[in-house]
Amino acid sequence: MILVTGATGFLGHNLCEQLIGQGDEVRALVRRRKRRDGKYALDFLRNLGVELVWGDVRDAESVARAIRGCDRVIHAAAKFRMWGPYHEFHATNVEGTLNVLRAARQANVQRFVHVSTVAVAGRPAPGRVIDEDYPCAPHDAYQRTKLEAERLVLSFYAQYGLPVIVVRPGALYGPWGHYAFNRLFFEDFLRGWRVQVHHGRHVTFPVYVKDAAWGIALALRRGRVGQIYNVSGESISHREANAIVSRLSGKGAWRLNTPAWLMLAFAYLLEGVAFFTRREPWYPLNLATYVFYDWWVSSEKAQRELGFRARPFEEGARETLEWYRAIGLLKGSQKKPR
Repeated sequence: MILVTGATGFLGHNLCEQLIGQGDEVRALVRRRKRRDGKYALDFLRNLGVELVWGDVRDAESVARAIRGCDRVIHAAAKFRMWGPYHEFHATNVEGTLNVLRAARQANVQRFVHVSTVAVAGRPAPGRVIDEDYPCAPHDAYQRTKLEAERLVLSFYAQYGLPVIVVRPGALYGPWGHYAFNRLFFEDFLRGWRVQVHHGRHVTFPVYVKDAAWGIALALRRGRVGQIYNVSGESISHREANAIVSRLSGKGAWRLNTPAWLMLAFAYLLEGVAFFTRREPWYPLNLATYVFYDWWVSSEKAQRELGFRARPFEEGARETLEWYRAIGLLKGSQKKPR
């Protein structure tokens, strides 16, 4: 039995589908939610045959209860936002991880996969490839707390022999996603927002969410304990990603090239408004780390040791746009590939 935390999230949704599809028994630690999307996620998991246990990674007792009878753990729960108070990120990403680690050690689990992120690298240095040995210098609350969680996980291997593996996915995109890469490269464009910075020359690091889920499942079976694995797709320029999405959606490829100073001024203005509304701004300042830098990411280690391969961005983008068409955001007939 595999315990999955974060099962109702974007990645967890696809991860549970991957595990059930390959014949694993899965239990999910899930929070009681009243939101409509939360109910949909729970219904989806039930229909897959996932066993649900109510709880929260921030509650040590519920974590201990959920892990009983499980021999493997995939810890995918995290607070991922571009904006928010540090203590909220720390409570889930660090304290929550510590609760899961302690419960896993008590239960003597055979494998513990911790889902981190390539973003722990911080602001990429010019000309450097981000592999597993890249010196991380996290910039924002999300990145800092995810790196702190990684170090906790690896310390449980060093001190107690807990068989841990760390997986760092790239920038996730695909069906059921509405945030970060999905929003910037798909939804904003489909809604008519056609802006790019520096003529789209900067490089991003997408990975199709189903490929990331597959990479995590591979790490659970084949990964070497105490090791870190990047699971990302090929790094591509914003211009190239924009062109592919435009062509596959059947929409014009033009973008308004906006200088960085103007976008930063806009972000500062929105941050000022957010100070009073306490709601995440449409363009948080922390997006600059992802938009104004070149993310050259290597997954060679996962390819060599796990057999991981990510599909080309065009293939993943096509499947993502089919999903947007199914939910009504993309109108018109399907665009045939050329």
